[in-house]
Amino acid sequence: MSLQTPVVLIIFNRPSLTKLIFEAIAREKPNTLIVIADGPRNNEELESCQNAREVTEEVNWECEVFRNYSDINLGCRKRVSSGLTWAFSLVEEAIILEDDCLPNNCFFTFCDRLLDYYRHDARVMMISGSNLLENYKIDLQSYLFSYYGSVWGWATWRRAWRKYDENIRLWEDPQVKASLRNIFPNPQNFRERAEKFDAVYAGKIDTWDYQWTFSRLINCGLAITPKANLISNIGFGENATHTINLNSSLANLPRHNLDFPLKHPLTLIPDSNYLIMVLNRNNLEGSLMKRIKGKLQKSLSFCYEISIWD
Repeated sequence: MSLQTPVVLIIFNRPSLTKLIFEAIAREKPNTLIVIADGPRNNEELESCQNAREVTEEVNWECEVFRNYSDINLGCRKRVSSGLTWAFSLVEEAIILEDDCLPNNCFFTFCDRLLDYYRHDARVMMISGSNLLENYKIDLQSYLFSYYGSVWGWATWRRAWRKYDENIRLWEDPQVKASLRNIFPNPQNFRERAEKFDAVYAGKIDTWDYQWTFSRLINCGLAITPKANLISNIGFGENATHTINLNSSLANLPRHNLDFPLKHPLTLIPDSNYLIMVLNRNNLEGSLMKRIKGKLQKSLSFCYEISIWD
């Protein structure tokens, strides 16, 4: 049977990765496919961008296809945000994959069932396919609610995306900051996230996903996370925009299966323990990378000083 939920595929200049993700989508045979592509940053990327687009043209099943290709490079922030806004002008809900987020078959069924189950529940704004802890021991239910949600394979509704603000204009309001501070487990977690929001607000980060997190937080919007990880990010490396650390513990996470029918939680109460564990894991990795970067900088500085005196 074909997948009834529309699928959005966001691509750029990595045809080999795009092919793997497209093949996973093709196995589900969605009735609607929406492809969003950014333009090349320079002449050297013309071919790779074109090759990535050609991969998605190999639709050999009955499917309505919509394409939104940019002739110029808009960057991560503008391309993804404008592309998704365009996509949700066409459809009410969608499953969303970027060119480096490889799903297993459970992911599509998981999103499809929960998009239907929570379609009219404004408290739920997002369904994620990634569990960055890989397996989370909750035996009585198939998923949990959290204020944290990974965009490595996810789904949402038009009703939720309408709340998205690329410029996070409300961040300048002190009352909003004070309210958000109460959501985070401790002051350090809030400070780290506040630094990201400051950078986004000032236009210093070319990304779209911190804004999506902000939009959910100020609306008390819950994200669903499966108890087992369904997505593997295969795009870590020097060709990536953000996930450049090939040795990251989050790279190529194993994918696991879920049992169906799903066991729904009895309440919509956010799992604070999951949030703490994910933040601690991310912070640990971030601190490790900072230490490594610091050592490299010291080493390079030392070598430079030697070269001056040689």
